[in-house]
Amino acid sequence: MKEEKEVQVLKIYVSENDKCNRICLYEAIVNEAKVLFLSGVTVIRGVVGFGRHSHIHSTKLLRLSDNLPVVVEIVDSSENISKIMPFIEENVKDGLVTIDKVKAIVYKQGE
Repeated sequence: MKEEKEVQVLKIYVSENDKCNRICLYEAIVNEAKVLFLSGVTVIRGVVGFGRHSHIHSTKLLRLSDNLPVVVEIVDSSENISKIMPFIEENVKDGLVTIDKVKAIVYKQGE
């Protein structure tokens, strides 16, 4: 079965070492999304990137890489995205947040 609908994509760009109450910020965002019953979250760890300070973080450096870029992506209705925004605004201290309206095509098998 195929369903098309208008949704929002919330992307939060942070560093993997950013914290929220002693846990990784990206994990805290995932936990909050689960508590709010959002449709799903994906965390993507970057291979290389830099932010506003232009300091390059890369997995190719000779030392063990840390503090790589992380993108937390949530796709849901605008109503559900608005539920998590107070948490994002309170806890993202250094990062970038984008919200885009998109057309989603959801494929479901055997329901």
